[in-house]
Amino acid sequence: MRISIGRMSLAILLVGAVSIGGLRAQQGTPLTQEQKDQRVQTEKELESVAIIERKVMIPMRDGVRLATDIYRPKNATGPVPIIWVRTPYNFNFWDVRNGLPADMRTALTAVKRGYAYVVQNERGHFFSEGNYEILGAPTTDGTDMLDWLKSQPWTNGKVGTTGCSSTAEYQMAIAAKGHPAYAAMNIQSFGAGVGRVGPYYEQGNWYRGGAVQMLFIAWLAGEQNQIRPMFPANTSQEDLIRASKLFDLAQQPPPVDWSKALWHLPEQDILKAVDAPHGIYADAMPVPTGGRMIQRAPNDPAWYKGGLYHDDMPLNLPGLWFMTWYDVSMGPNLELYNHVRKTAKDGVGDEQWVIIAPVGHCAYTRATEDTVVGERSMGDARLDYQEITYSFFDRFLKGEKSAKIDAMPKVTYFTMGMNKWQTSETWPPSGAQSMTMYLSSAGRANSLTGDGTLLASTPPAADKPDSFTYDPMNPVPSYGGNVCCTGTAVQAGAFDQRKMEARNDILVYTSEPFKEGTELSGPITPTLYVSSDAKDTDFTVKVIDVYPDGRAYNLDESIQRLRYRDGYDKPLVWMEPGKVYKVTLQPLNTSNYFEAGHSLRIEVSSSNFPRFDRNLNTGGNNYDEEKGVVAHNSVHHSKQYPSQVVVTVVKK
Repeated sequence: MRISIGRMSLAILLVGAVSIGGLRAQQGTPLTQEQKDQRVQTEKELESVAIIERKVMIPMRDGVRLATDIYRPKNATGPVPIIWVRTPYNFNFWDVRNGLPADMRTALTAVKRGYAYVVQNERGHFFSEGNYEILGAPTTDGTDMLDWLKSQPWTNGKVGTTGCSSTAEYQMAIAAKGHPAYAAMNIQSFGAGVGRVGPYYEQGNWYRGGAVQMLFIAWLAGEQNQIRPMFPANTSQEDLIRASKLFDLAQQPPPVDWSKALWHLPEQDILKAVDAPHGIYADAMPVPTGGRMIQRAPNDPAWYKGGLYHDDMPLNLPGLWFMTWYDVSMGPNLELYNHVRKTAKDGVGDEQWVIIAPVGHCAYTRATEDTVVGERSMGDARLDYQEITYSFFDRFLKGEKSAKIDAMPKVTYFTMGMNKWQTSETWPPSGAQSMTMYLSSAGRANSLTGDGTLLASTPPAADKPDSFTYDPMNPVPSYGGNVCCTGTAVQAGAFDQRKMEARNDILVYTSEPFKEGTELSGPITPTLYVSSDAKDTDFTVKVIDVYPDGRAYNLDESIQRLRYRDGYDKPLVWMEPGKVYKVTLQPLNTSNYFEAGHSLRIEVSSSNFPRFDRNLNTGGNNYDEEKGVVAHNSVHHSKQYPSQVVVTVVKK
C-alpha cells in the first residue's frame, strides 16, 4: 500500500500549515529549485536560533525507547513552555530521497515564538522501539513523557499538545490522567480517539451503529507493520543522526487498489489477501488490547484497555478543538466537546473552543477563496488557524493575555449553503428548535422516480410500506460522504447523489421546497420502523440538500446494524419475519442553509459500501463469513409506525 493513500496524506500533506505540530509532506516528492533553496535556508535559520537535539531515545517505564527530536530557543531569557507532538508518521529531519533537509518551518515557527518544539514517534514506528498499538497505547507512555519533559531544566513546566488525525487522537486519554505538566491541548480531526461517549460506541471510528467503518482496514495496512529495520540499542545518538541521512525507514510497499481490495471476504482476511504485514487488525499481538480488532464487538472489554478516551474518564484541560463537516464521526466529536464543557471542573468547561470547518479530514488549510468540497462550492472558508492556535497556547502555556482567544466565541462554525462562518456560545446554536418530518409514500419510494415524501405535519394514516431487496453481493456504492483514509475506494465530500438514486434499493423521501430560507444546524435523528425476512440486517440513512435544479448534495450519513438496536451494552437481538421493529439511529450532524426553493431529502437503504462494511444478513460473526443471504427489507410509515427524522432548525 502506498502510505500516501491513508491518513498520512491527509494528516501531513493537508494540515502542515494549520497545525503547529503538523508534519512535513511525504518525502521524495519532486521539488522545484525554489523549494529546495527554501528548505536549505529554513534549516540554516533554525540552526541559528535553536538548540537542536535529534534522535534522543527517551526510555519509557518498561525500557522501550521512543525517538524524539527537540528544538528550543537559543537566546531564551528564561525557562520556556513546550509544544509536544506525538505521531506514528515520519518526521525525519532529512529528506533522504531528495538529498536535502526536510521542510522545518513548523519547528522554526515554534522556536521563534518562544516555544520548545518536541516531536516524537509512537511505539513501533520508524526509529522508536516496541510494538505498535493504535493510538500509541499504553497511555503510560504519555505520563512518562510528560514526566521527562517537566524535568528538563530549560522548561517552565508547561506542556501543550497539537496535531491532526493520529497526531491528535491520543491527547484526550492522556489528558484524562491529569498530569500537572499538561496545560492545554489542540486536537484536530480527532474522532479516532473517542471511544464511548453519550449514545455513541464508535470506539475510535471503528464502528458506526455497530457496522465497521472500513477506513481503518486500508489505513492499518501501512501502519501496523512490525517488520522494519531497527538499530542496536547501543547505537550512539551521533550514529542515529548520521543514519537519518541514509535511511528514513519509511515503507515502500506495493500499491493496492482499495476500491477492489475491500471487497474480499471473509473480512478478517482483507489485509492477508493484499499481503500486508501481520498486526493488530486481525492477529493477536503483545499490546494492551491484545490485537484482533476486527473480531471485537462495540462494547468489547479490549476497547477499554488501550488509548481511547471514554466518557467515564475525567477531562479537565483547556481545549482548542478543530472539526470538519466532511470528516468521520462528527457526532461523537461534538458530543465529547459538550461533555467536557458540562463536566470539567474548576472553570475548565469555559476554557473550551471549537471550530467546525466545511472541509474533509485535516483539510483546514486547503480552504481557499472558493473552497470546493467534492463538487459543491463552499465559498471562502479560510481562517487563520495558526494565529488562533498560538494565541491559545500563549494564554495557557505562557500565561499571557490573549485578546484573540478571550474575544473568540466558544463555537465557530461554518454554515454550508449560506457559505459563511457563524458563532455561538453553545452547540447547537442558541435559538435551535427541533422539527419533525415524517416519511410517507404510496408504497413505492424506490429510487428518485418513486413517490416518497417527507411530511412536515403528521405521519400518514395508513401503513403502505416501502420494500427493497438488499443483496450484500451488490451493495449500494459509497459516493462521497463524511469519510477519510480509504485510498482509492471513497472520496470525501459533497457529490450530486442523483446517479445513486437511480437504484431501486435506495428509498428516496423528499420534502416540499422550503418557502423561506431555513438553517439546519445541530443533530439530525432518524427513527425508522422496519421489517425484514433476515435474522439481521442494516439500515442506512443519508441527509441531502436538494437544489431547485435537481442537484442533490449529501450532508451526513449513518448506519445501524439491527442486532444492536437495543444498545451496544445489551444482549444481541434478532429479527423475525413479519415483525416490525423500531430503530433510532445515532444522531447525524450538520450546519446547512436551505435557501427558499431547496428541499430536504432522506435516503434509506441497507448498505453504503465500502464506507461501512456489508452486513451478510446471516446473524453470524460477519467478519469470518464468506457467503451472505439476500434480505427483503421494508420501511413502514403511519400513525402506528411513525418513521421520522428530527432535525434542528435555528431561528435567527
